[in-house]
Amino acid sequence: MITTPPLVIAVDGPAASGKGTIAKALARHYGLPFMDTGKLYRACGLAVRLAGHDPYDADVAAQAARQLGPALLDDPDLMSALNSDYASIVSSHPAVRAALFETQRTFARQPGGAVLDGRDIGTVIAPDAIAKLFVTAAPEVRAQRRHAEQAGRGSDQTLADVLADIHARDARDSGRSAAPLVQASDAALLDTSNLSIAAAVAAAIALVEKARAQHSR
Repeated sequence: MITTPPLVIAVDGPAASGKGTIAKALARHYGLPFMDTGKLYRACGLAVRLAGHDPYDADVAAQAARQLGPALLDDPDLMSALNSDYASIVSSHPAVRAALFETQRTFARQPGGAVLDGRDIGTVIAPDAIAKLFVTAAPEVRAQRRHAEQAGRGSDQTLADVLADIHARDARDSGRSAAPLVQASDAALLDTSNLSIAAAVAAAIALVEKARAQHSR
């Protein structure tokens, strides 16, 4: 008897690349549960912030990750520019990533499959995922997207500052020792720089279908 393995879709990429939008659309399309793993790190950063601690303190950050409360995942400040910086810093600590590893791995191993987006899904959390996408876009395009997003929340941060933050975050995410941001060797690259949301989602679905076809051979 031939059994169909769970459809696990790993969507990785840098900030404001469109990976979250694409991952959510894939989850709706395939009827799968979705996890934005970045929110776990944002919540950890927020916990450190609210406690008045230094995000560069690995022990404090790891303790916050181990005691993470679900209420923080819905905090309105979770997606702020300041909290984004905290999230990027605390996520560089190996102990923080270790503390949040099992939560993500368990979600990815649901019997029916799942969609997860983040920066190390295809390389660390779900290396055996049937479909892996690495979503990216030019830094300038990502900065414009993030600037518009933050302006909609009332932020007065300039586009130049947002671009500088994008570059700084890319450097931290790619340069950290623990689970750095990197395209998995078997992940399909999707550059959304010149794509509309609809076109990007359509391209992502096509890539998932291609991966599924190859896996079933």
